[in-house]
Amino acid sequence: MTPATYRRLFEDNADGAAVLDDLVRRFSQPQVSTGGIDAVLKTYERGGMRKVLDYILGQINQAHGVQADVQEDPEIDG
Repeated sequence: MTPATYRRLFEDNADGAAVLDDLVRRFSQPQVSTGGIDAVLKTYERGGMRKVLDYILGQINQAHGVQADVQEDPEIDG
């Protein structure tokens, strides 16, 4: 997969853009600040979901020539 593939799928294709909007709406949630350890666990869970979106959006940005400041996770790129 190349960054251009992500751009074509999620920006150039109307269905792909709608899917990306839905994913962002569902999985971009703020950190939980109250509730003790349950809040910490919920925050980590949300962070994990957000990481997938950050990767997709990073690929789209790269296809537009924007260089990412964040290192890729070598375990995922593998």
